[in-house]
Amino acid sequence: MKVCVYGAGAIGGLIAARLSAANANVSVIARGATLQALQQHGVGLSEHDNTRFYPVTAVSQPDELGIQDLIIIAVKQPALNQIIQSISPLIGEHTRVLLAMNGVPWWFFDGLTQAPADKILQTVDPQGNLRHVIPSHQVIGCVIHVAAAAISPGVIRLNMGNHLIIGEPYGISPTTNQVAELLQQAGFEITISPQIQQDIWFKLLGNMTMNPISALTRATADCILDDPLLNQFCCKAMTEALEIGNALGCVVEQTPEERNAATRKLGAFKTSMLQDVEAGRPLEYQALIGVVYEIAEKLGKQTPYIAALYGLIRQLDKHQASNSN
Repeated sequence: MKVCVYGAGAIGGLIAARLSAANANVSVIARGATLQALQQHGVGLSEHDNTRFYPVTAVSQPDELGIQDLIIIAVKQPALNQIIQSISPLIGEHTRVLLAMNGVPWWFFDGLTQAPADKILQTVDPQGNLRHVIPSHQVIGCVIHVAAAAISPGVIRLNMGNHLIIGEPYGISPTTNQVAELLQQAGFEITISPQIQQDIWFKLLGNMTMNPISALTRATADCILDDPLLNQFCCKAMTEALEIGNALGCVVEQTPEERNAATRKLGAFKTSMLQDVEAGRPLEYQALIGVVYEIAEKLGKQTPYIAALYGLIRQLDKHQASNSN
């Protein structure tokens, strides 16, 4: 199986390294210092205070590779639309595209029997054309329960976790079973989900609150959850999201209080959005909170806590963008 990883950051680099270690045929699309590092040394993986390098074919443009069996996209949402428009040279009739990303994807409503009639999510698909570039039947969704960091260009440190949940919008095909087997051979714990949208919604509940609140306050997760008012705000927003999920058939049994308690056990960590604020990077707020607000509007549901959080983080992103220009 020919595999191309698009994006050699923390998650993409980790997957590429694991696949290469399992003797898979792996290519990586990268740029700048990361591209140079991959071409010179391969992708580095640091585990248990030991760093090893694994060979990959590293290029800057998709048309240097040709059609792939599997494309793994591991970038943040602000970069996704431009990337998707450029990957057509990699996609053939039988190519599958695994999206190793946080948040709600453009194809989220596909395969959901309780989805609204209007399936275009403009917050993550502004032109409404992503299904034309990557048909939903070629998509494999992926929920990531892994924490990793890029400690230098092309070198990834695995911090914790090893679990990936994968599934398709319309049910499980033999190809997804093959992808699961490949990822298991690479050392990941894999769950094949019969309804990947439900697993996406489950993970979203924590991300949609902790990420933007940490970006707005510059506080680590423990400080946010130890503040009674912020903890309560998170619970109110998650309660609204649970009601949206129920309406879509994506029922989550865990309560907001249980989710916050589980997050609190992880200690004083910086969310990815807080790290992006500190680094001056664009924020992936649309896939985490903007799209939830949009879905609520489609369903005719009032979500004052989600709306407030969306408005606040949207303004922070505008400020961030103006300062970078």
